[in-house]
Amino acid sequence: MDSLITAAARALATGDPLGALNRVALRNDPPALALRGIAMAQLGDLVRARALLQKAARAFGPKEAVARARCVVAEAEIALVSRDLGWPTKPLEAARVALEKHGDWVNAAHARHLEVRRLLLIGRLDQAEHALAELDPAPFPPAWLAAHELVIAGIAMRRLRTKEARAALAAAERAARDACIPALLTEIESASRALNTPAARLIARGEERPLLLEEVEALLASKALVVDACRYVVRNAGTTVSLPRRPVLFTLARALAEAWPNDVSRSTLLARTFRAKHADESHRARLRVEIGRLRKALRPLADITATKDGFALAPLRARDVVVLATPVEEEHGSVLAFLADGESWSSSALALALSASQRTVQRALDELAEAGKVQSFGRARARRWMTPPVAGFTTALLLPASLPGD
Repeated sequence: MDSLITAAARALATGDPLGALNRVALRNDPPALALRGIAMAQLGDLVRARALLQKAARAFGPKEAVARARCVVAEAEIALVSRDLGWPTKPLEAARVALEKHGDWVNAAHARHLEVRRLLLIGRLDQAEHALAELDPAPFPPAWLAAHELVIAGIAMRRLRTKEARAALAAAERAARDACIPALLTEIESASRALNTPAARLIARGEERPLLLEEVEALLASKALVVDACRYVVRNAGTTVSLPRRPVLFTLARALAEAWPNDVSRSTLLARTFRAKHADESHRARLRVEIGRLRKALRPLADITATKDGFALAPLRARDVVVLATPVEEEHGSVLAFLADGESWSSSALALALSASQRTVQRALDELAEAGKVQSFGRARARRWMTPPVAGFTTALLLPASLPGD
């Protein structure tokens, strides 16, 4: 490897893409193409970056398996940043195996980190934790160690382990300062803000207030009966009743919890659950059926008693009943939560992350675009959607892996 290629690689490693381009911008040999691609990615031109990396991978000879594998890993990182979550994972897995076979453990670990970050984005936390557990961060250089700690923090925040998340972010910041890469420090600061902005709302006894992620963790560990509108479950003292596929029952449970210790009139329940402005006997009969189903579902946690005007929730062991809701509630709020990270998403990537059909997500995006809440650029498969981050609350930390009714 000649001195210009070495100098360009060192510039990229320290977050200086312009310095790298100054050395290899006019060269078209495979190593230069690969470095130019990485530099363009750092500068934000992801389309050009991907094209350069693909050209470099084709140009490397059959004996240069490590170089080709590194190009595949770089292309996978671009796909992740551009939220192309449908990018095939088999080439990345093959590249990781090739790097391990040839002793390039650092780039192999980077490939594994990309796999974990993708799993984290689509809500597969168990798989992400299992994959991350296979890595030993001890030999990592500072930049890779910072990335490793960022992944640990991301999983911990999704798992509501805030103490672990703060420790990982602190370790990531120390490693990033050792690496002297400003972009990495910015990413860590952005992740840290998620712990210091409201992640949910607490609704109880007719009042509501915002909660930080630490407060959410404490609430779920308390003895209160929590109707969790972020994950569509009802929980208390380690017992959880999951209702993500039964939206009518969850709507009834939330209405009863918001009114506790008072009851909720039948007319209010009909209007809120079935949107029936003028209820007839069929609506009232259906309400009785659904209340019976909810009573059966909540049997380990609470009873539902009939009152003169309606129904009331009666917890079996808990002394308090609260509702945990997302910071902002509106139609298609889950789509907006993912777009609020400031990145550009394709409709297929959003569908994968939300476990919804692409057509459902596309309809939601069209409605949000008509309301001026999101915007798109590009056409056909290159079309991407984005919105400025919504100030004052975290994005997708508490979203369920799947939506009710999908």
